[in-house]
Amino acid sequence: MSGATREVARAIDALRRGWPIAIRGGGAPIGLLAVETADAGRLAAFDPDAAAPVLLSAGRAATLKLANQIAAATPDAPVLVERAPWLDFDTAVALADPQFDMATPLKGPFRALPVNDADVMTTALALARTAGVLPAFFVGDASERAISTADIAAFEDPIRLAIAARARLPVADSEQAEIVAFRTPDSPGEHVALIVGHPDGRPPLVRLHSECLTGDVLGSLKCDCGPQLHAAVHAMADTGWGILLYLRQEGRGIGLVNKLRAYALQDQGFDTVDANTRLGFAIDARDFRIAARMLDLLGQTTIRLLTNNPEKVRVLESAGITVTERVPIALPANRFNEKYLATKRDRTGHQL
Repeated sequence: MSGATREVARAIDALRRGWPIAIRGGGAPIGLLAVETADAGRLAAFDPDAAAPVLLSAGRAATLKLANQIAAATPDAPVLVERAPWLDFDTAVALADPQFDMATPLKGPFRALPVNDADVMTTALALARTAGVLPAFFVGDASERAISTADIAAFEDPIRLAIAARARLPVADSEQAEIVAFRTPDSPGEHVALIVGHPDGRPPLVRLHSECLTGDVLGSLKCDCGPQLHAAVHAMADTGWGILLYLRQEGRGIGLVNKLRAYALQDQGFDTVDANTRLGFAIDARDFRIAARMLDLLGQTTIRLLTNNPEKVRVLESAGITVTERVPIALPANRFNEKYLATKRDRTGHQL
């Protein structure tokens, strides 16, 4: 791990612990304290004059009427909220986390400030998403060792993924299966491939399956992840051989905690797309280049892809994987996930 990579990893750890970080772009470094993981005491130490504005994404700010329609058209863009006397720590938490919008009346008024260091601010929001915390910060003077925007941009590089271990693993649908674990220095979770059957000269049937604790393990009816997982392995066994790539990208890349926040918003009537953007995250934050690297390491660069998501085909092909066929996967809906499935079809381009 390079020195720059180590510093970015330390910054991510600091964000999760509620410690301040500093990021530098073309000008002086800027100090940042994550709203979600800090507390009133840490805020007082970071900003004793109570003057630090709050940084939000435009997607979140738009729901608070703090960004006009032009600014909100780029939901990842940064918006600075002036630190009014009534914008204390608890109010900042209410600004950052939309699951409390209906329970916590927001104080105000609030005023958006000009953003002079947009590159640093945008990078900070992206780093929060990588850390799995809400993209919201107090912005102040830098007292920590600063990391650069360039180092953060280069941090998540799929090329650093490598095979760590492999073993035979008989599973319910295929006694002839092998599990392969992949490790990267950039994150603690290991991605996994389940190789069903044996290579026979034909392109394998491949499924990119993003981790879903609620669906895969707990049997959630709010999504179709668990049934898709089992149907994919069954299809590979029937075909003769295939590869299931299990990607550690819970909640379309926003992490388990934020996925549960999105669930809470869905219970308030928002669909999965609007829930993610209200939280300040992308509609889909997954990085399918990781799957391309996994296939390359397994020596399988020509595949048949089991998916309803054309974006997976596009990303894999742009990363050097030849997709000879997109194989749709269709499963019956239930009364809990029918709206979710309709949203995937109508708003994120999924197709049979």
